[in-house]
Amino acid sequence: MIPIMAISSTVIGIVGAGNISSTYLEADRKFKNIHITKIADIDMDRARAQAEKFGKQAVTVDELLADPEIAIVVNLTVPAAHAPVALRALEAGKHIYNEKPLATTREDARRMIALAESKGLRVGGAPDTFLGGGLQTCRKLIDEGAIGRPVVAFARMLSCGMESWHPNPEFFFKPGGGPMFDMGPYYLTALVTLLGPARRVSGMTRITHPERLITSQPFYGKKIVVEVPTLVGGLIEFSDGTIAQITTTFDVAEGYEVGLTIYGTEGTLYCPDPNTFGGPVRLKRRNDKEWHEIPIQHKWVENSRGLGVADMAAAIQEGRPHRAGAELTYHVLDLMHAFHDSAREGRHVTLESTCERPAPLPPDWP
Repeated sequence: MIPIMAISSTVIGIVGAGNISSTYLEADRKFKNIHITKIADIDMDRARAQAEKFGKQAVTVDELLADPEIAIVVNLTVPAAHAPVALRALEAGKHIYNEKPLATTREDARRMIALAESKGLRVGGAPDTFLGGGLQTCRKLIDEGAIGRPVVAFARMLSCGMESWHPNPEFFFKPGGGPMFDMGPYYLTALVTLLGPARRVSGMTRITHPERLITSQPFYGKKIVVEVPTLVGGLIEFSDGTIAQITTTFDVAEGYEVGLTIYGTEGTLYCPDPNTFGGPVRLKRRNDKEWHEIPIQHKWVENSRGLGVADMAAAIQEGRPHRAGAELTYHVLDLMHAFHDSAREGRHVTLESTCERPAPLPPDWP
């Protein structure tokens, strides 16, 4: 295998200059095997502002896709635009890495993956937090048998919603949004990479507040008509027989409470917030009186969004699978839809998809 630091940088272009773009625009300062040159947005003023701030070039989407040097397009648009932008990028001969979710529908995601396969291109997608030191430490502990055989897991994300702080929160309450599609990918990706693929699910959903009032700027006072469930709960049966319970909501009165805990035959693992890269990781084995905080040996513990893109760039050059790949991101999308399908149809839903657990990330990567 060629050492990553010996490989020339892969040129990256970013489409979407919204809230999350600032974090991605700093990625090539952390990961030396990628080089971000251009950023595009339908709002050119916003693209120019981000380009000036981070030393990049602001261009139109057409100009970015026509650039022969750009190998990977990182797609940070709103969820409804994930598939259209990705399909255009693939048609232009670019590998694509989408922010989560991979697409708003299974059909669009399958079209993307099929097009990529026909052109010899790759599809990847967020979240890449599962590659961070915290969850990679959990992966190592589970693989080494620290909790014995996993039996049951509990995941929760309880929030009052985004309309009080996000500059443009409406899309969170439209198709492709909601707590499951917005935050569920972090928890489901963590569970799948820790426990393996899911087999079937059951779900229940509700819309608690049919309208939301924006109290942030610049849209203060605008009403949002809610079109997607804002409370989603479900049970997951994994292929190894482990059962997990997940609850995601934007409907609680205040605050932000998260958790991911895995119980096994020999111990219990308290995992970090799946929306972060670091710890803490705590372990309590059979007969232990106290929890033990486990040291994190892996390198990436700070906010390292872009790690999945950097791994994808390295994998393309090395000829290996990238970890935040199409199979994993599609399986998570399939899972999220299955909760809603189950709630609507009143039945268990067997998953159409499956995936392999991605290889662990070496502690000192790259």
